[in-house]
Amino acid sequence: MAHLLTLHDPAAAREHYLSGIWQTDTLYSLAQRHATERGAAYAVRDSARRLTWRALVQWIDAVAADLHDAGLRSGDRVSIWLPNRLESVVVQLACSRNGYVCNPSLHQNYTVEEIAALLERIECRALFAQPGYGADAGTADIFRRAGTMGHLKRVYALPALTASDADVPAGAHPMPTVGQATRQGLPPASTHPDKIVYLAFTSGTTGAPKGVMHSDNTLLANGRAMVTDWGQNENTVLLTLSPISHHIATVALEQVLVSGGELVVFDPTAGVGALDWILATGATYVMGVPTHAIDLLEAVDRRQLETLGAVRTFYMAGAPIPTEVAARLLSLGAKPQNVYGMTENGSHQYTKPNDPVEVITSTCGKACAGYQIRLWSQEDPNVEVGPGEVGEIGGRGGVLMLGYFNNQSVTENSFNRSGWFLSGDLGQFDELGNLRIVGRKKDLIIRGGHNIHPAHIEEYAHRHPRVRKAAAFGVPDERLGEKVCLTIIGRDGAPGADDLLQHLAREGLSKFDMPEFYAVVDELPLTASGKILKRELMQWVATGRLKPHPVRYRTAP
Repeated sequence: MAHLLTLHDPAAAREHYLSGIWQTDTLYSLAQRHATERGAAYAVRDSARRLTWRALVQWIDAVAADLHDAGLRSGDRVSIWLPNRLESVVVQLACSRNGYVCNPSLHQNYTVEEIAALLERIECRALFAQPGYGADAGTADIFRRAGTMGHLKRVYALPALTASDADVPAGAHPMPTVGQATRQGLPPASTHPDKIVYLAFTSGTTGAPKGVMHSDNTLLANGRAMVTDWGQNENTVLLTLSPISHHIATVALEQVLVSGGELVVFDPTAGVGALDWILATGATYVMGVPTHAIDLLEAVDRRQLETLGAVRTFYMAGAPIPTEVAARLLSLGAKPQNVYGMTENGSHQYTKPNDPVEVITSTCGKACAGYQIRLWSQEDPNVEVGPGEVGEIGGRGGVLMLGYFNNQSVTENSFNRSGWFLSGDLGQFDELGNLRIVGRKKDLIIRGGHNIHPAHIEEYAHRHPRVRKAAAFGVPDERLGEKVCLTIIGRDGAPGADDLLQHLAREGLSKFDMPEFYAVVDELPLTASGKILKRELMQWVATGRLKPHPVRYRTAP
């Protein structure tokens, strides 16, 4: 057995068990329970296949047996570099079954060398990958590269779902199948829900990714809370638009395991658009980021549809929900769920079904069961801020990660002296205790000593009918330190600078926070999960790739 150094604390664990936040289930044991009680019900679906709970567990057991045959032991790391296909779910649950640590957060936009560096960093023992996948698949080969890594015990090659040639690269193994013979047979299933079962690299919008460690319990605590608060059950069809490599999809899996509903994954390369997939699958609960909603609503308007099919809830995380987007979803019968969270603490903060539209669009609601939030001074993270003040968001509780993999220093420095995990995000409570996200500490624009929060500017910009997407960020200025640059993607022709500045003023933006540079682009740099990469926008300005024009706000006559 491999032992990972974690933040697991027996005293805190006892409190979580007594409160019911943690329980004795594992990810796998929940799947097994559904297979026993409702084996013929559908569990997971991708663009080509749909599995029942019974078939899913049979496949999980086959993969678990093959990994055991390969010599893996409890605590070994298993990585997944695949597009959105249901094998990712199978592997993740096989890891929970055998006590391995699943690393699913390898994104399509990574190169082979970037993947290799991450595999070496965690001393990966098994890799599941698809030939021809990745940012440089045309010139680099992950299977050839894997052959140089002595720590890998087994590499699996999964042909593309549309591939006519199922040949496996030299040195790789095919995906295990049900009924496949094994030398050692199936080991007993792990019954330890506090083991590390999940290791995800952060998306890295502000720097090098860190390896976040979660147990079955820290993951499932979040899923239980969301299922309870949003009334999900075995009839829920949960469709994730986010890649399976992103933590949003893991939150989706948690909820399906708790509720017994069906998980549907979306493959943008399968030739079926997101809207058609939502309608075809009968999705009732859709998860993604505001970008997904904006794109869907444009498709809805083009077709002049009156509903989003069976969708009743639309989860959105990663960025503020524009007011117009929320209002449009409500008009289609879909309740927006405004969510705030991180890989480190899941979707811990969200609005509730009965919240009014003002709360949904301006806040992320309240913390879920099993998590607490407080706001801490930006100058001294050990001092709590007063009512109504902006502070760094700190949290603690049963949904929080158990540390960063092999990184004691970063783990320690992520907490204040009272034991609250510091998110790096800035927030403010409204008078009802709902949390409003102001922005990231590192996104904060400081103009001549005046703090400007980009989220305010972006929210107001999104309310303009001809703004599709917006990003506000700082550009260097010799005298003031920084000035605000607003970059947008237009809709039906972008608004002129004066038009947009006057719009911002009408919406309530202070003249002291007004953009002083403006640019219109066709696309914005995004992470794999759809978040805007502001540091890349800053780099575009620095290198001359993006040349924003100086603008000046003038009070309307």
